[in-house]
Amino acid sequence: MTEAIKTFKILDQVEQPKALFVFAHGAGADCEHSFMREFAERLNEQGINVLRFNFSYMEVRKAQGNRRPPDRMPKLLNCFASILDDLDVSTSLPIFIGGKSMGSRVAVSLACNSDELMSKGLVSLECLEKIKGVICLGYPFHPQKSPEKLRLSPLQNISKPVLVVQGERDALGSEIEVSQYDLTASCQLKFLPDGDHSLKPRVKSGFTHQQHIETAINTIMSFIDENK
Repeated sequence: MTEAIKTFKILDQVEQPKALFVFAHGAGADCEHSFMREFAERLNEQGINVLRFNFSYMEVRKAQGNRRPPDRMPKLLNCFASILDDLDVSTSLPIFIGGKSMGSRVAVSLACNSDELMSKGLVSLECLEKIKGVICLGYPFHPQKSPEKLRLSPLQNISKPVLVVQGERDALGSEIEVSQYDLTASCQLKFLPDGDHSLKPRVKSGFTHQQHIETAINTIMSFIDENK
């Protein structure tokens, strides 16, 4: 294996866990953001170990105090692969990978390109075989206000099970838009009524953010139980 990329990690562990979820952050907020923290805590309550980490560009951003943009996909993939390669693969826990927004796109891309990453010595076959599925919270189907620039390829070519939990009115892929896309049969979609890119509904919808988080957690747990 190649030398691991040094980055910040948080492992939230529970007693007698069912699975491990490797959880990547979005483009603008790090792994300690309240969204990341709340999902980790809620999954811990359901018996899931959660490993959060920062992509290397985020560590540079924090050190320099600037708004450094995300790295390009190859570097993001290398960083995610390095995190996986650092895992103790002797564990019997099934592994799920995923993330919020950009982090979910990287996770799906990694699962699609696992053979290439393995051939480069970036992650072991033993680790890849333990990855049972991918969990996406607010997948960025396209950039905001650019619906023509689609990012569908990973979700059209992946063979592993995928769960996408998406806000109904997500500006990076609404239910109306996503329903028109040709995605792989292994991709399961769950839309939350009136939810935005962070799954948050408007007050007038009659739903609350906490209700949507609860629904998301229940959906994730069903997905994990079905695929572990």
